[in-house]
Amino acid sequence: MRDIALSLVVAALLLITFRHPVVGAYLWAWLSLMNPHKLTYGFAHDFQFAAVAAVTTLTVLLLTRKRQAIPLNGITVLLVLMFVWMSITSLFAMAPQQTVIDRWIFVLKIQAMLFVTWMLVIDAKQLRILVWIVTFSVAVFGIKGGIWTVATGGGSRVWGPPGGMLEGNNELAVGLVILMPMLYFLRVTEKRVWLRQVLLFCMGCCPFSILGSQSRGALVALLAMAFFLGLKGKYPVRTSLMLGIFVAMAIAFMPDTWVQRMDTIRTFQQDDSALSRIWTWTTLWNAAVDNPILGVGFAADNAAVFAKYASLEGPYAIFKGRVYVAHSIYFQMAGEHGFVGLAIFLGLGLVTWFSAGRIAKQTKEDKELGPWMPTLMYMSQVSLIGYAAGGAFLSLAYLDLPYYIVGFVVTSGLIAKRRALELKKVAPTSNLEEPATSTGQRNPLPGLASAGAGSLASSLSGPRGK
Repeated sequence: MRDIALSLVVAALLLITFRHPVVGAYLWAWLSLMNPHKLTYGFAHDFQFAAVAAVTTLTVLLLTRKRQAIPLNGITVLLVLMFVWMSITSLFAMAPQQTVIDRWIFVLKIQAMLFVTWMLVIDAKQLRILVWIVTFSVAVFGIKGGIWTVATGGGSRVWGPPGGMLEGNNELAVGLVILMPMLYFLRVTEKRVWLRQVLLFCMGCCPFSILGSQSRGALVALLAMAFFLGLKGKYPVRTSLMLGIFVAMAIAFMPDTWVQRMDTIRTFQQDDSALSRIWTWTTLWNAAVDNPILGVGFAADNAAVFAKYASLEGPYAIFKGRVYVAHSIYFQMAGEHGFVGLAIFLGLGLVTWFSAGRIAKQTKEDKELGPWMPTLMYMSQVSLIGYAAGGAFLSLAYLDLPYYIVGFVVTSGLIAKRRALELKKVAPTSNLEEPATSTGQRNPLPGLASAGAGSLASSLSGPRGK
């Protein structure tokens, strides 16, 4: 029954895509992040729904006029440069050729559909819908996991959507850390009281799910994200205080087994799991130092790399013959794509951060964008902090979720730019005096009150904008 229901839903959305191309971008985000077909048990389980959605969306993109040009800015330039560099390093990869090709295609699909999304998501209403879809495609597992953690007293681990990059307990936890700021954004900009209460409940569930994953890295990421969420929130002092109390209560709720596992952060030398990560980081660092420009290419988690660069001295002798994934976005990028690739990767994060801050300042006083866009930009910054902290312990350099956060910043920048041009058009263009107002004062910006009466205003005015 699930298979039929899912197939009908996807088929209907594909048909709608031909009339409204942006639906194709929504569909891709939902399918790629949530993997709903992996929750079925029949013919739909292994069907390539995402591939069909991608082909359909690309076809409609070529035929429609409901699109905008690919933006040219620091973020997009760095993204293209990063993929080009990854393509170059793939030519010199140490992993088996087919493995490298598969990983390259995987990254290509994510990056290509990201640019497609930028071309199709044009206005504020469409952007908000995308935020909803991206957030709840993952948050639904956090809500379920949070309820499960409370119901079981924190005794069982929480796992992510099967078949995707967030399937593991550690990966889901970091994904939820990235998306909690988006839940905050949706709540503080929502006008319907009942829906704000629902979103508050969702925000309460996710920390329990993060802690229930028993991921040590996610705990560090949660604390870092909560600190910056307090700083960037609408009411910094009150938000910080409430978050601090809630996180402390959630930690106090967890059982002794959880506390003992988290304590291994301090005594990592005595924990084989933590020690294996340090050993892997050392291996990838050695690979990066030996190949500072190109690295060793995609899929550094292979026997050839570890045989050449892994140290087996001292406590590392127990790992002889073993191969591990990077367990860090930083060592992953340095080892696989050299220090050049790492520099581009870090540069992308920094440029996105400063772009978000600039857009927030530019739109803060705007009557249409001011109520919501600065909040989205600040929360995007907090999401990047969560990814930077949690990614330090996981191999998530190619995860599509943080790139959607980057996409929110790029799309917001385009909307803000059009809004600025709109205001410029209604500004006075001559030195002629304008009629006096009823108070005897001159109106310096005639027509400003009526500016922006189109899709941007209507998309934020009420339920129709959600």
